[in-house]
Amino acid sequence: MYLNKVNPYSISKQHRRDKMHILERVQALFDKGSFTEYYPDDLIEENINQGYDGVITGYGNIFGRRVYFYGQDFTCMGGTFGYQHSRQMIAIIKEAIREKKPIIGIYDGGGARIQEGAASVAGCGELFRMNALASGYIPQIAIIAGTCAGGAVYSPGLTDFVFTIDKISNMFVTGSKVINEVQGTDYLIEELGGANIHSEISGVAHFRMQDERSCYAQVRKLIDMLPPCYSEERTFRTDLYRAKDLSDIMTFIPKDIEESYDVIPVIEEILDDDSFVEVQKEFAKNIVVGFGKLGGFTVGVVASQTLHKNGSIDVDGADKATRFVQYCDCYNIPIITLADSTGFVMEAEQEYKGLIRHGAKMIQAYANATTIRLTVILRKAYGGPYIFMGCKQLGADKHYVWPKAQVAVMKAEGAVAVISNSQLNQLEGMEKEAFLKKQLEDYRKAYMNSDMVLQRQFVDAEIKPEQTREVLYQDLLRLTNEPIRQQIKKKHPNHPV
Repeated sequence: MYLNKVNPYSISKQHRRDKMHILERVQALFDKGSFTEYYPDDLIEENINQGYDGVITGYGNIFGRRVYFYGQDFTCMGGTFGYQHSRQMIAIIKEAIREKKPIIGIYDGGGARIQEGAASVAGCGELFRMNALASGYIPQIAIIAGTCAGGAVYSPGLTDFVFTIDKISNMFVTGSKVINEVQGTDYLIEELGGANIHSEISGVAHFRMQDERSCYAQVRKLIDMLPPCYSEERTFRTDLYRAKDLSDIMTFIPKDIEESYDVIPVIEEILDDDSFVEVQKEFAKNIVVGFGKLGGFTVGVVASQTLHKNGSIDVDGADKATRFVQYCDCYNIPIITLADSTGFVMEAEQEYKGLIRHGAKMIQAYANATTIRLTVILRKAYGGPYIFMGCKQLGADKHYVWPKAQVAVMKAEGAVAVISNSQLNQLEGMEKEAFLKKQLEDYRKAYMNSDMVLQRQFVDAEIKPEQTREVLYQDLLRLTNEPIRQQIKKKHPNHPV
């Protein structure tokens, strides 16, 4: 096999580009000595006849668990997608599906192989179909460890998690030379498809790493979190649970409900120590999503982040939450939602972008999910966010509020402006100010609390902040043994994409 015959010159060529060679990447990614280069039987003869085609395929262990792999070798024909090249990737994905194991792909190539003409394009099309078929069946992780250009970008785009690396990764459909020629601009390649662009702006990348070594370490950590396939039965080892003293959890949250705070320490307090892995950290920062462990059991977390846009939901935030909820549901990963939001981002631009359509995705993701869903309102949930952030009415198994949490249609100022509009228009000066003050006080007293949702059992209970970890853990224990709920039998929903 090829890895046993690597030319030292090809390694030095990669090093001159400040990149690791595919051999070094395999060694960094898998447990020592565990990787086996592998080509399915139907391709072995073709590989012998046609020679090495610039892609390594095989399998190895990550923390003792088998994971399948394909990786492009930039030192061979620039890592371009030829027909044989694509077929090798397709074959190993098929093998991963057959064995119900995750698959990792390293992309480092110049796109479709021009000299092969339509055959190269056809190979990419077949690969995309295989990526789509694997979606929701086995975890797929893409690492952009160089350039991924043209139509070929849709292969990593169809995977579950995309990793990019500073100063190395570039992804784009149309290169800077073409765009500059057509538009008369002077974009650099990094300005169109660099790691920061896809991590912060486009949302294509789920992780941005500083260097290759840290990238492969993070991929290993993520693989350790995820089930190997969709059909793995949920199991719970009660011996892994450790009680934690959460008496100081409120020190992370300001007493003033209007004041913002970082929700990450709150998440980390509730979960097992050092277990939280945030996904899409730099994109749509008003929503936090990520994986963690609770009593040793993998859970997904969706949380309002009041440091950004006061935790309000916008187009990108809705998309980010939607995709994460859908992923968790594919693999029966329980979803813990922590809500603290005043509403939607009130901007004309958001309406123009289709906030209704994008918000509908989030509703549908929660409503169609059959995995365990547990929700806690930390401080407030006004209007839409009460619904969107995994409410009981959308099917949450348990929905809790912390003491003094506010559940209302909207903030007092907006509500009073609507309810008392006619009276306010008839008043002026001090009289108007006094009337407005009294109306705000009355509204807050009557409606800015959780009394109604508790009395009418729209939520299940009020729990103390320091009880949150224990309550959620006990829910997971109980609900894990219940059969997965079946939805209405149909082909699939019509997603409002």
